[in-house]
Amino acid sequence: MAIHLTAAMRVIATDMASVIRHVFTLTTILVITQRAVCWSLFIMALTGISTASSFKVFAADIASSHIAANSNSNSNSNSGFSGSIKSDASHTQAPISKTIVTTIQQTWQLNLLKEALRRSDSDYQVQQMSTQMNQKRKVEEALAGTVDVFWSMTSKELEETVLPVRIPLFKGLLGNRLLIIRKADETRFANVRTVADFRQLKAGQNRYWPDATILETNGLPVVTSYQYTNLYPMLEGGRFDYLALGAQEIGDELASHPDPALKVDSHILLQYRSPAYFFVSPKRPELAAAILAGLESMIRDGSFDEMFNRELKIEQLYREAKFEQRVIIRLDTPDLSPLTPIERKELWLDLFSMQGAK
Repeated sequence: MAIHLTAAMRVIATDMASVIRHVFTLTTILVITQRAVCWSLFIMALTGISTASSFKVFAADIASSHIAANSNSNSNSNSGFSGSIKSDASHTQAPISKTIVTTIQQTWQLNLLKEALRRSDSDYQVQQMSTQMNQKRKVEEALAGTVDVFWSMTSKELEETVLPVRIPLFKGLLGNRLLIIRKADETRFANVRTVADFRQLKAGQNRYWPDATILETNGLPVVTSYQYTNLYPMLEGGRFDYLALGAQEIGDELASHPDPALKVDSHILLQYRSPAYFFVSPKRPELAAAILAGLESMIRDGSFDEMFNRELKIEQLYREAKFEQRVIIRLDTPDLSPLTPIERKELWLDLFSMQGAK
């Protein structure tokens, strides 16, 4: 027996140090019962395996089988080794993050996002960024994966750059624009009857907003600024004649930029089909699918409309805005994606079918 053991030891002498090192590495990880398996492997190596590499492959196979057989066990004695196996597996397939980074602030859009995510997967956690970003920066951060989701009025270019969730967040209301004007120009706006009349007036717009392109392609003169807050003093100073904002936001926007020389026009409704969507980083396609699934669930059971009407105070808005009594200036949106769900009537308000004042 001693002769046979001596011969075996000579055969694997060059690999013995490596074998012992792997044995002791495993024994520091495995519990007492697993050590017995490890030493059994060592004996097998002495008697029949001639290289350390073969030993490592064989030991890994045994260890994997052991973990698989005990994957449902809650024993604390296996927790350390099990954790190391999971860590190795994560290198081949990274876990899907449940933390959602967004630029959306405390608004209807944020509440809607949270509810849609709750419908699809209650484990999602929304983390708001405090940094203020313009449209261009949001897109850049989404492409880099720093921002997971933001909202914006759509454009063909935007939909081709990041992932759109094609459910209109405002049911088309954002494309129904009221105007902030100078009080001194009230009579001038009251005399507008046609698009030709309206072209005599100059618009102010944020350069990064898709609205600027829509107005320009419809032949309307536009003055732009890269800073939204600059538009109010520019309007008062006579650089342009009006600032068009979504009907649901114009009251709050004017209140946050108080100026006794400005007011909301009561005569014109500027209308174009330009929905706002959630846009998702191309690095998070599973998130886009989750948001869409949640929104569709809300639309089916009526909770989308219920939440929309309540949070945006739609009945009050209709009473105060008097849409049907306004002259409607309708513009084309040539850059609108053919994938826009215009045929889904449940996604839109009835404003686009109104005749308005003559």
